[in-house]
Amino acid sequence: MPVRRPESRDTGASPALPGRAHDLTAARTHRIIRICERQGVPILADLAYQGGGPWVSTGIRRRPLRELTPTEKTLNRALAAARAPVERGVARLKTWQIFRRSRRSPNHMTSIAKAVLALERQR
Repeated sequence: MPVRRPESRDTGASPALPGRAHDLTAARTHRIIRICERQGVPILADLAYQGGGPWVSTGIRRRPLRELTPTEKTLNRALAAARAPVERGVARLKTWQIFRRSRRSPNHMTSIAKAVLALERQR
């Protein structure tokens, strides 16, 4: 799971989990939410993180049969703008073919991800 501060190029990666673990499950397993809360670092996340706790800021979901209010739309746009640099960083990591085609164990993928992050920092 990639972790990035929006104001910097510093990126980290938590160890890979076996199978297709949900992002929120991975964040809880590696205690990322708890660590950020202790250090006072706010978490800006997408809608998949709803229910992650009070420290996780997510967008507002549209309720069934109701549209979002203009204020809710504005809040969602502001959150998306703040998350955009992080999403671009994650998209750049996903361009590496090793992540799409690898059949390696999660332990090996963790070290490969760290190597890719080191190479990306040199660009």
